[in-house]
Amino acid sequence: MKPAKTRQILTAPRSWRDMPMGDYFRDALTQQLQPYLGKLYGFHMLKIGSLSAEINTSQCAISHQVNVGIEGDELQVIANNTQLPFESKSIDACLLAHTLAWSQDPHRVLREVDRVLIDDGWMIISGFNPFSLLGISKVIPGLHSRAPWSGRMFSQVRLLDWLSLLNYEVVYRTRFQVVPWHRQGGRVISAHLPALGCLNIVVARKRTFPLTPTKMKKSLSQSQLRQTVNVTRQFREVKDQDST
Repeated sequence: MKPAKTRQILTAPRSWRDMPMGDYFRDALTQQLQPYLGKLYGFHMLKIGSLSAEINTSQCAISHQVNVGIEGDELQVIANNTQLPFESKSIDACLLAHTLAWSQDPHRVLREVDRVLIDDGWMIISGFNPFSLLGISKVIPGLHSRAPWSGRMFSQVRLLDWLSLLNYEVVYRTRFQVVPWHRQGGRVISAHLPALGCLNIVVARKRTFPLTPTKMKKSLSQSQLRQTVNVTRQFREVKDQDST
């Protein structure tokens, strides 16, 4: 498994239109997110990256939504994803639509997002599935320099592992859109082979309590009170002497 951090300079596309079938990817992702956008609540939401900025989140109850990233037409705040200009625990939800795909250090991006999120805040991550038809086609010569193949593709299992280390509870995850079109044939294939979907979505919540018991807590819960040595015997001896 390749390390998450890389020295390679990755340039994210400024828009979904800068990649083949980008409009279809954007629309499919937006449609899948709608049921969960309606469940988000709070005061502030960050849409991190130029691709996140183009996702329609009007169904979200959070009214104050800010688009932040390095470059893009829809951005409102220009900032590095690893140095967000917001106070700790001040954001209710963060959307990272394919943000990690063009990040040199995805671990650092996740830690920075975790810093600004409030307790029980929401993190929504999407990306391309490396085990899909789109991911396999990355081995074709000449595609490495073009989006979406120029980005990095992380498996859903790897994303879940990163989130568990940050103590996030995954409430929803899916893979969908096997082929990048919405015609009848594409819908049928996507419905019967979701595991081969080229798009990943993970919805998680920040938790303040440990989701898995640690070894120390296990040992404390299993420990029992021990009887003090000789207490019962000495009590009986004193009682017998008083009766005589």
